[in-house]
Amino acid sequence: MLTLRAAGLLDPATGELVRPGILVVDGERIARIGGPPEGEIIELGDLILLPGFMDMEVNLLMGGRGETAAYSPVQDDPPLRMLRAVGNARRTLRAGFTTVRNLGLFVKTGGYLLDVALAKAVDAGWIDGPRIIPAGHAITPTGGHLDPTMFAAFAPGVLPLSLEEGIANGVDEVRKAVRYQIKHGAQLIKVCASGGVMSHSGLPGAQHYSDEELRAIVDEAHRRGLKVAAHTHGAEAVRHAVEAGIDCIEHGFLIDEETIKLMVDRGTYLVPTTYLIDGMDVSRAAPELQAKAAEMFPRARASVLAAYEAGVRIAVGTDAPAIPHGKNAEELVALVERGLAPLDVLRAATVSAAELLGVQDRGRLEPGLLADVIGVPGDPVADITVTRNVRFVMKGGKVFVHR
Repeated sequence: MLTLRAAGLLDPATGELVRPGILVVDGERIARIGGPPEGEIIELGDLILLPGFMDMEVNLLMGGRGETAAYSPVQDDPPLRMLRAVGNARRTLRAGFTTVRNLGLFVKTGGYLLDVALAKAVDAGWIDGPRIIPAGHAITPTGGHLDPTMFAAFAPGVLPLSLEEGIANGVDEVRKAVRYQIKHGAQLIKVCASGGVMSHSGLPGAQHYSDEELRAIVDEAHRRGLKVAAHTHGAEAVRHAVEAGIDCIEHGFLIDEETIKLMVDRGTYLVPTTYLIDGMDVSRAAPELQAKAAEMFPRARASVLAAYEAGVRIAVGTDAPAIPHGKNAEELVALVERGLAPLDVLRAATVSAAELLGVQDRGRLEPGLLADVIGVPGDPVADITVTRNVRFVMKGGKVFVHR
């Protein structure tokens, strides 16, 4: 047994800030809230305790120090990419994010699902990192967003990818691609349902998969108990994805009123990744990509607020390394700047994220739940920017940061 003793404790589920904050941990679980301390006492001074944050869109296998994004798909072999991921996982955990969804590679791996291996290494305690829900390879059509040849505009024959690596066309192939990811350990499926901003895949809002292909992907995943996240920007593409049964829309920069209403009606989640609009440096991108960003980013700032005000379920995601790993809390700050209430943003990073994952063992501070606990220097409801300065991180009852 051990006791965390802090200035206060905030459970986003209730919005109640309890002072002082007493939390007793037994093994990897929360034993109780309040009451007399038991066992070892960890004094946390003026910190406010919260449940560990969750990031619903990262790619830990990409980004990090020394990466040259345009060439990494052909320069980085799987061992190097895994070594990058070790540092990225550690930075993410130390930033207070104790659970993440890793949403798909778009590099040559020979079919290996590297994020599955990374998740196993973290769970085994070999490396420090958040709990990882891996998607394996994103499913995308030839020439679609996350076909890596569409990022650096490679010539034909350069970096060919297999169906096992996510390039799939037609109903039969997308079914097989999903089955392959599941066979090798994917815990959710990522699909590219429209174009993107930073790829040479045409209009960012254009629908890439047919309705039949989308329904087949959803059918394969749902029958096996997995959810489907869809990279989607355009309003029409989002509507078709939602109607096909997609569980979560990533980005949704161009959604409109009709699309928002459909998402509310269907209970579809939105992971808006809104900070990348402010934080992504597009100055070195190709002129046509810069033009897409200039058109889309202002519209995306307004769309997230419209979705929130209409009642769309929102979960926090960063799209790191679109922003640097370890800077994940910038998404929380950006959502508040867009007009979302701070408490709702905290819920989007905890309670709502857990609901999207379909897990009940985290996201709140309650007896019996996993002891994933962080500490920040102040009340984040009054000042969301304190989430940038996480000074205490516990995951599963083990302390990783105490400063």
